[in-house]
Amino acid sequence: HNHRVQVFSCDDGSFVSKLGEEGKQPGQLHYPYGLAIDHDHDRILIVDSNNNRVQSWSLSDQSFLSCVGHRGSGGLKFLYPRGIAVDKHHHRIIVADSSNDRLVFLSSIDLSFLFSVGGKRGSQPGEFHFPNGIAIDHDRHRIIVTDTFNHRVQVLSLIDGSFFFMFGSMGKQANDFDGPRGVCVDNQGRIIVADTSNHRLQSFTHQGHHISSFQ
Repeated sequence: HNHRVQVFSCDDGSFVSKLGEEGKQPGQLHYPYGLAIDHDHDRILIVDSNNNRVQSWSLSDQSFLSCVGHRGSGGLKFLYPRGIAVDKHHHRIIVADSSNDRLVFLSSIDLSFLFSVGGKRGSQPGEFHFPNGIAIDHDRHRIIVTDTFNHRVQVLSLIDGSFFFMFGSMGKQANDFDGPRGVCVDNQGRIIVADTSNHRLQSFTHQGHHISSFQ
């Protein structure tokens, strides 16, 4: 809600710099939500959610580079996108186009539209209701997505976005979720989910089996 990105030191958490300001012009932000570091192209990718676009900033000097997308559905149109991840295997960027209930695949070369999966709101495998967080399991060539208002996590193929499996349902017990949002994959392949409205984190094996909850 400060419409900016802040940068902090990994060593001691001290403030380094900030970028962006409120607005709709290129280089301005309105409710930035997700971001990813694209090391191969020396840039920061920012999901500028309420401007319905993705912005690219230089990682080295934090100058604005470009933006793609505008409000709508289909192709390079977004509706309140949230999550973003870099697929280094296939040179692609994957965006959770949340209110369009789909994932959008972009070329990491020029951020052009490649294809999308989902797009029909639903609860069947491969359908979404407000996908939010995205993580890439590069070792297993998979995409991990928090399907927020279906209260579950879906695991998809990194190659074409086809459905593999899902886990979780609405509730408060282990392996249940209530509006999950953030997700990451650790260096042992475990899936860690921010179970937002249950006010906890949960960890799972790469097969989706519950390990622990902590809050």
